[in-house]
Amino acid sequence: MKLALAAALLLLLTTCSPSTVMPSQSPTTLPTPSLAPSMTPMAFSIFDMHLHYSREAWNAYPPDKMAEMMNENGIRGALVSSAPDEGSFRLKAILGDRIVPTLGPYRNGTDPTSWTRDGSIVAHYESAYRKGVHRGFGEIHLRPGEASLPVVRSALAFAAREKLFLHVDARPPALEEVLEAAPGATVLWAHAGVDATAAQVDELLAKWPRLWVELSFRDFELSFHGEINPLWGPVLMKYPDRFMVGTDTWLIGTGGVNDRLDSYSQVVSDIRVWLKLLPPDLGEALAHRNAEGFFAKLAR
Repeated sequence: MKLALAAALLLLLTTCSPSTVMPSQSPTTLPTPSLAPSMTPMAFSIFDMHLHYSREAWNAYPPDKMAEMMNENGIRGALVSSAPDEGSFRLKAILGDRIVPTLGPYRNGTDPTSWTRDGSIVAHYESAYRKGVHRGFGEIHLRPGEASLPVVRSALAFAAREKLFLHVDARPPALEEVLEAAPGATVLWAHAGVDATAAQVDELLAKWPRLWVELSFRDFELSFHGEINPLWGPVLMKYPDRFMVGTDTWLIGTGGVNDRLDSYSQVVSDIRVWLKLLPPDLGEALAHRNAEGFFAKLAR
């Protein structure tokens, strides 16, 4: 299968296919879970590895409307964190096992920029934690130098004790600090580092075998004149089981407080545009198989 993936992708990447790029372990093939009967068939059903359902969305997008929107867009499941954490469980009450909650440490839309120096955050996430139900910790936002702060050290220790993976939004220098501070942690890197280059992502994946990457907000970079971006294609092929997709329905953007939910169908469509440019097996792996394999490997 590895040779088939390589051959297919090399045909797409005629302008950039270095001979040193070799695929890693093939994506794990898992039984396909049962989907909601009302879910619209799509070329790729998607597991959304970066979805928020925070307080600002609850009135405009009640859980039944969220379920309808996910079904219409072929979303087979979602990794969800919310501010406050209650939002994730409002969705889970409707969508059941299709929702995988992570323990969100934030209470509101301002905490992401201040939480690392706010000791009251610790009591908040400890009281919200549901053992055996939350699978990860985050999304947490970190800047260089913050991994060593007491609040962050407490959070990393808590996640390690409860066997929770870390969902980290950080540029490469700050991410490396987290990986060094928590060397045994499984880490899901949000947005592939926001503006990290394909080469930087490649380097970090090679160095840290417990690092996975979700590509929310990077979709515009993945396609290039109707082909996979030649800078990213070889990296996706080299690590076919360590990339996933997501939408990031966080709060405020140019369109308003819920603009990412308002444009959810378009966001998902943009993901499928570049997934369809990949060899089918690789596209399906990134669309949902890698996410399912990721959760299957996590400690319970």
